Amino acid sequence: MASLNKVLLIGNLTRDPEVRFLPSGKAVTDLRMAISNKYKTAAGEEKEDVCYVGVVVWGKQGEACGQYLSKGSPLLVEGRLKYDEWEKDGVKHNRLSVVADRTQFIGAPKRSAEYSDSAESSGGAPRSAPEARSAAPRQAMAAAEEAPAGDEDNLPF
Repeated sequence: MASLNKVLLIGNLTRDPEVRFLPSGKAVTDLRMAISNKYKTAAGEEKEDVCYVGVVVWGKQGEACGQYLSKGSPLLVEGRLKYDEWEKDGVKHNRLSVVADRTQFIGAPKRSAEYSDSAESSGGAPRSAPEARSAAPRQAMAAAEEAPAGDEDNLPF
C-alpha cells in the first residue's frame, strides 16, 4: 500500500519561537502558526477560518528560527505530520503536529535594538550594514539545505 505524508504551510507565528536543547546539545524549536482561509458563503458573505498548527523544527534550522523569527513572522514550512498520544494524571491526550524538514523565512527578520528605523521611514534608503548582514543567515540556511547530504567531495568550494 502506498502512502504519502507531506505538508506545505504558509502562515504567521502566533508567538515567539521556543528553543530548548536536549542533553546531547541538539536544538528543538516549537513554533505555533496560524494559517488563514478566506472564502465567500453561498449568501455572498465573506468568512475567514483560521487553523492553528504546532510545528517542531530540529537542529541548526530550529536555532535559526529562534534567532530570526518572532510573533507575527510569516513562514513557509515543509514537513510531515506526526501524531502523539500520552496519558497524564489518568487522562489520555493526543496531538497532531508538523515536524519541519525545511523552513523558509518569508518576511524581514525580527529587528533588534541595534537597528534604526531611519531606513524604513526614509522610503527606499539603502540598508544599513546590520540590515544587509541579516539576510546572510537566510541565504546560508538555503544553501545548506540544497547541498547534497554526505557528498562533501563534490562541493563547489
